[in-house]
Amino acid sequence: MNFIEELTWRGLLKNKSEGLEEALQKGPIKAYIGYDPTAPSLTIGNLVTMMLLKHLQLHGHQPIVLMGGATGKIGDPSGKDAERQLLSYDVINSNIARFKKQFRNHLDFEGDNAAIVLNNADFYDGMDVFTFLRDIGKNITVNYMMAKDSVKNRINDREQGLSFTEFSYQLIQGYDFQYLYKNYGCVLEMGGSDQWGNITTGTHFVGKAGGKAYGLTCPLLTNSDGSKIGKSAGGTLWLAADMTSPYKFYQYWIDKISDEDIAKVFKIFSLKSRAEIEALLEEHLESNPRFLLQTLAEELTIRVHSKEACDAVKRATEITFNSKIKPDFLKSLSPDDFDILREELPTFYIDLFLLNNGIQIDDLLVNSNETLPSKGKIRSAIKGNALAINAVKAKSHSDMITASDLIHGTVLFVQNGKKNKFLGIPYATSEQDEIVLKTYYEHHLTVEQAAEDTEVPSVVLDANLKEVVANLIEKGYLEHNGNDTVLTVKGLLFSKTKFGT
Repeated sequence: MNFIEELTWRGLLKNKSEGLEEALQKGPIKAYIGYDPTAPSLTIGNLVTMMLLKHLQLHGHQPIVLMGGATGKIGDPSGKDAERQLLSYDVINSNIARFKKQFRNHLDFEGDNAAIVLNNADFYDGMDVFTFLRDIGKNITVNYMMAKDSVKNRINDREQGLSFTEFSYQLIQGYDFQYLYKNYGCVLEMGGSDQWGNITTGTHFVGKAGGKAYGLTCPLLTNSDGSKIGKSAGGTLWLAADMTSPYKFYQYWIDKISDEDIAKVFKIFSLKSRAEIEALLEEHLESNPRFLLQTLAEELTIRVHSKEACDAVKRATEITFNSKIKPDFLKSLSPDDFDILREELPTFYIDLFLLNNGIQIDDLLVNSNETLPSKGKIRSAIKGNALAINAVKAKSHSDMITASDLIHGTVLFVQNGKKNKFLGIPYATSEQDEIVLKTYYEHHLTVEQAAEDTEVPSVVLDANLKEVVANLIEKGYLEHNGNDTVLTVKGLLFSKTKFGT
């Protein structure tokens, strides 16, 4: 297959300029896609257009990645109901740096057709507004610009309208293409189908300068029901690990892709050959569609993150979904594996002072999870052989847990029944924590002796310690009881052990 045939089979072709196929047949070309740095990471939607560049490169052509250091300062009105919030230049530059790192995972930057990364801010370096208007603005009429849907739709919206800043976006993107054509011999701009208007503006610019250029777009990424792929309950599916964890990224493909869309997403995102994909679909699409989703999830997680990240995710998945976890398997996991699990499983905090002194299972776990709201529930779970610590069944509520039970010294794995799994995270109280807890403990003793409530301790009203109180509530030492803040079972146990006589 040639490049156009490849895109057509994979469902990655929406629009193309007349004469493009003939131009591609004459020999290797250069093509570009622009990416405005309006967010600190690329998304799964961007990955679709990155696949255009990847297949272009695999077919012997040279891809150019154009970072929108200039266009990102304005904001593309295409497909937007309202004007974008303008970003500071520092934020734009920071986003570009992150984009560049992400592209390293997807294109080859060595060899005869090595990918090139450019920044369109450099195209305008030293250019004043009069030069821009004379040399760039004269190449396009307002009538031409007004005919674009991205402009027409916004101008007809009386509430939102269109600022001159956004109106000028077409000019800048159009000149980008002319600049790349003149200085790099780039003859093709690609992008999502919502960019067709901007792309044809660029081919118009090149034509006005006496050249010949082409455009190509891919369809927008949607499910069979018309909703956007890459949107989850948690929001956008980002390519950055600190914005969408590798675990959530991996699980998205398994949990959120319907059987009707498997063939579609496999063709779009997999780099396997047509023969490989067709063989996989024929063998598994009807009999075992989950295998296909796992295969795709693994391929994409490796490509977007790394093989190491994918392996860690698969180990975390084993724990999350396997009801029969073995102690040796838990011990084989690395601290990084548990870091991933901390993002996906419920957690509670274990006091290190209590652990170092030894703490009974029922004292440790009471209110640690919604399934264990009381010591009675804990004892019932133990009697039912449902409660396990580090994959070892608990035998008695009076069994002692110590700091030596922490896996890697950083985590305790608790399971109540087949489905309820959660992690205990060690926490060492600070000097300020202990000042607050001692105050509440003394308040508790006063109330207990007087058999009636008293005023809330003054420390609660101390502005310097309000954050400490909030932190101790989060850690499970304090809780709200009506309008009062009081010690929890854990907070009382800690205080009795630490401050009691």
